[in-house]
Amino acid sequence: MFATPAMAQTLGAAGAGGPQDMLLQFAPFLMILVVGYFLLWRPQQIRARDHRAAISAIKRGDTVVLSSGMIGKVVRVEEAELGLEIAQGVTVKVVKTMVSEVRTRGAPAAANDAKS
Repeated sequence: MFATPAMAQTLGAAGAGGPQDMLLQFAPFLMILVVGYFLLWRPQQIRARDHRAAISAIKRGDTVVLSSGMIGKVVRVEEAELGLEIAQGVTVKVVKTMVSEVRTRGAPAAANDAKS
């Protein structure tokens, strides 16, 4: 009654939006998901895979750093646990998953460590 026929035609055409309009509405969300995958999830998966590989490759004689910061030399390797020598004559048993870094036998010592 108050709308003119031209205005009604314009509103009908704008409200009928096709698949292109719906794609444009979802495009920002899709872009956020793609960017999140490449910046967050994928690097985390790569780090986890590398960590699992490093833990499975631990052998006797390696020096490891635990997640608590303790450093020790591996003296025994079992399925899920390690025997770790943290001081001369002091051996503790630790869970393999608590190892945060593996240093091989050939890893150089820090420059500021005095050897005496």
